[in-house]
Amino acid sequence: MRSQAVVFNSPKQLSLQALDLPELQAGQLDVAVEYSGISTGTERMLWDGSMPPFPGMGYPLVPGYETVGRVLRAADDTGMQAGQRVFVPGANCFAGVKSLFGGAASRLVVTAQKVVPVAEHLGAQSLLLALAATAYHAVSGGGQQDPFAPPELIIGHGVMGRLLARLTVAAGMPAPTVWETQLERSGGAEGYTVLKPQDDPRRDYQTIYDVSGDGSLLNSMIQRLRPGGELVLAGFYNQDLSFAYAPAFMREVRMRIAAEWKRPDLLAVNELVNTGRLSLDGLITHTQPSTQAGSAYETAFGDVSCLKMILDWSASA
Repeated sequence: MRSQAVVFNSPKQLSLQALDLPELQAGQLDVAVEYSGISTGTERMLWDGSMPPFPGMGYPLVPGYETVGRVLRAADDTGMQAGQRVFVPGANCFAGVKSLFGGAASRLVVTAQKVVPVAEHLGAQSLLLALAATAYHAVSGGGQQDPFAPPELIIGHGVMGRLLARLTVAAGMPAPTVWETQLERSGGAEGYTVLKPQDDPRRDYQTIYDVSGDGSLLNSMIQRLRPGGELVLAGFYNQDLSFAYAPAFMREVRMRIAAEWKRPDLLAVNELVNTGRLSLDGLITHTQPSTQAGSAYETAFGDVSCLKMILDWSASA
């Protein structure tokens, strides 16, 4: 078996390669990929070479952890059937390349315990479950502790910021304010307000969630907190972070880091989507065939109007 896969040969050097797949083993699924997403956070850093040292990091590598496809074959012990649509949060099935994420390919062999069956009507939107789970984890803590205080202010109105705001509203919490500096990304709010930072007079936020990944904003965010307020770093930062101590000291600021989602987060957001409490509409803005992966990555990282670029793998089936 072979699969067409996106391979980062080195920073900013991409190719499509035919890679060998292993034989199906107990507990595994053979999945024909329909769509995969391009992450503008961690995947951008893999693309441009700015990713900090990380287990499994290296080139050449197959990126991608936002994938949806259909089961072609299922081992008898998986309890799954051919034809089921599933969300796949990456794979590690290719020899000779790093598979730090491994989901950007036309066909994958994955452990059944990693995937989640998804509703038929969602189609390509299913791949947004990874970002939704990341946003949910920032507040839920992965179901391993009591939920945290929801955001009053969110920094960044990309897909992650929109999902975090939608989840807050869906939970019945007061609608958050969202900061966005790019005019092209200021629209599309559903039940909350989007402002430029300079147009927001508030300096008494109890909870600020940063999903921008821009460490240079740390001091300006701290200055918007009330005494005892919490700053949640929910983006991914490629530089060491620093801040002025005196303003943080005077406010007795608390800081928390939200890491990657856990399976309980993924199951929770899948249920929210299935019951209609969380909408994934309007978040995928660009689609290109996998055969044009190079230009797709350039657009995903260089076009401010591109919220989410996805690759259509039907041409590589």
